[in-house]
Amino acid sequence: MKKIKFSTAGESHGELLLGILEGIPANLEISEAYIHNQLKRRQMGFGRGKRMQIESDAPKICTGVRLGKTLGSPIGMIIQNNDWKNWKNKMSVSSISNDIKKITLPRPGHADLAGIQKYGFDDIRNVIERSSARETAMRVALGSVCRKLLEKFNIYIGSYVTSIYTIKDLNNYQNITPEEMNTKADKSMVRSLNNNVEQEMINVIKTAKEDGDSVGGSFQIHIAGVPFGLGSYTSWDEKLNARLGNAILSINGIKSFDIGLGSLSEEKKGSQLHDEIFYDEGFKRGSNNCGGIEGGISNGQKIIISATMKPIPTLIKPLQSVDIHTKESKLAHKERTDSCSVPAASIIGESMACIVICDALLDKFGGDSMEELTTHIKNSAKY
Repeated sequence: MKKIKFSTAGESHGELLLGILEGIPANLEISEAYIHNQLKRRQMGFGRGKRMQIESDAPKICTGVRLGKTLGSPIGMIIQNNDWKNWKNKMSVSSISNDIKKITLPRPGHADLAGIQKYGFDDIRNVIERSSARETAMRVALGSVCRKLLEKFNIYIGSYVTSIYTIKDLNNYQNITPEEMNTKADKSMVRSLNNNVEQEMINVIKTAKEDGDSVGGSFQIHIAGVPFGLGSYTSWDEKLNARLGNAILSINGIKSFDIGLGSLSEEKKGSQLHDEIFYDEGFKRGSNNCGGIEGGISNGQKIIISATMKPIPTLIKPLQSVDIHTKESKLAHKERTDSCSVPAASIIGESMACIVICDALLDKFGGDSMEELTTHIKNSAKY
């Protein structure tokens, strides 16, 4: 990250989530209501657990905003955990006399065992609380501020679910806008754009839940309105695709990341894959297999990225494990869980993409205020 810095703090069942976002220019209009709308999108999706029925995920802006506009200073935000009232003793900051039962059975596929080995804990609860995807609620909140900035320059980001387990949507949606994409996907219980597969996706989630199991899937993110020249080929960490990959792969449960045609590129010859160049009152391409990024640089086309999420590792019918204290073979710990979180992951992916694109935009054009940034983009951006 070049211009934008952000950090989050908080545990899954702690009192609150805390976030700090730095680098946003002064005079950007932003409201808690706008941020809350994005957070509510994250709570949607068939297969979510009871936690989403407990939490309101209402953001509170504490710093960096005055009279509805950013000040150019760090933006501080909190989200209260409504469930904390049921966890005050277990998650007490101060030492208490009550005995707290320790969790000693790591879940395969989770951070449990690696976490206690790394930090020397004897209670897996210490790992569970921060490795939980609850933290991503704050990423969506902070990413919403970046989304608002991008929308000021007609850059829009949308997403939809392309697969759940073995049910796949093979349709191509390059010709619809991100706004249209989200309008339709948000009405679907699984964020699908395909009515023919939506019910099949719901059914496989339902079956997995009934079996005490979980399912993963994939989603695609479309970013439209990006000017030429974000990112660079000059250094490995300047490449826009690498910066997006870093952000998306940081989301809990994400196992793969693609740009454009991605892993399907191996199925095509170079003559079929590469996007031919034409000129008609400007350079144009006959296709977008590269996904809007060439040589690590945005080329003015729609940026298309894809990611795959593994099944949630907390299972109602747990897998075999070993007690970290007694070394006895037992079934893994059970924690409240979702049977599928792919629809929510697509929203988190949008938010992480918003942060990266906002950072790249500010890196190229700069400006301490929205007025200054607007002038720079108006004078030098090319589309």
